[in-house]
Order: sequence, then C-alpha cells, then structure tokens
Amino acid sequence: MGISVEIEASLTAKFEALFPHLDERQRRLTAGAEARSLGHGGIRVVARAAGMREGTVSRGVDELDSAVELTGRVRRPGGGRTKLTDLDPELIPALLALVEPDMRGDPMSPLRWTTKSTRNLSRELTASGHRCSADTVAGLLHAQGFSLQGNAKTIEGKQSPDRDAQFRSINEQVKAFQAVGDPVVSVDTKKKELIGE
Repeated sequence: MGISVEIEASLTAKFEALFPHLDERQRRLTAGAEARSLGHGGIRVVARAAGMREGTVSRGVDELDSAVELTGRVRRPGGGRTKLTDLDPELIPALLALVEPDMRGDPMSPLRWTTKSTRNLSRELTASGHRCSADTVAGLLHAQGFSLQGNAKTIEGKQSPDRDAQFRSINEQVKAFQAVGDPVVSVDTKKKELIGE
C-alpha cells in the first residue's frame, strides 16, 4: 500500500514553511530524515513534496546513515546546476508550441491538460534543438499549470457523452475553492480495463 496523498500534502506544507529558513545541507538532511521515516517509497514522495531531485533526498538519507560528523562549507546561494530554462530561454515557448494543438481545457482556467506523452515531447524538443528529458518536460508542463492525461483505450462509441461536462464541473469547483483561498488537490489515477473484446 502506497504513501497517502494526505501525507504528501502535509510534507509539502511543512517544507514550504521550513525550507526558507534552512541552508542547502539542512534542507537535504531534513528531506532525508522524512524519507527515512516513511520507509519504502519515501524518497520519491519526499522529493515530489520538497521539489527536489530524488538523488538529493537519497544523498540526505546517506549522510544521516553514515555516522560521520558533517562539517565543511555549505554551497553558496545560487550554486549548483543552472536551470535548463536559463540556458535555453526558448525551451518553454517551444514546448508550449508542441502542446498547443493537443491542449485540453480552457486556457484561462486553472485546469489545463495535454494527452501528449512526455517522452514524445522530449524527442520532438531534442530534434528541434532543445535537448530536454521526459522528466524535465513533465516538470515544465506542471510549472505551466498542465496535468498529464493518458489517451483512453476505448472501443469506438463507448466514450462517456458527458466527459466534457465533468471536466467543466471540476473546473468550476476548482475556481470556487481558489476564490476563497482553499487548497485544491489534483489526483491522477488509472483504471484497469480489459483491452479488446
């Protein structure tokens, strides 16, 4: 059984409150301690909640596990790998140009999604001179307010006729919650279906 959405949301809120007051090493160790306490799958959940790479959280766990006293310099602010979007300012416009034809939802609403896979988008971007991994594409889409929706494998004629109405209803609820300052949580799930007759 996986780690619940409530735990991940709680961790996100904790990290948002705490991280601005910590240096890089302290953030890494805090994330490592949380991941270690969650057990199996904790590194991935904490990385998502903290907005860190899984490797960074794993390094925090390793540092906690190694009984070595941690001394030395903490990296200066702004140190580390330069963001891909800073190195290639045309990356996001190129990505949005690829997603635009297959974008779903009202562009002015908080609910937007695409059915294109991150792997295909990564290949197309790389072919056009914007080298970018599928994971980076997913992060950039998320930062632009997109969620990823897989294509449904359905037999022709069986699709729900009120699918658009369902998404409009969800969108209205999202707007209502955001208007009063309440949080909105989006959970993507997959339903198991038999393929074929």
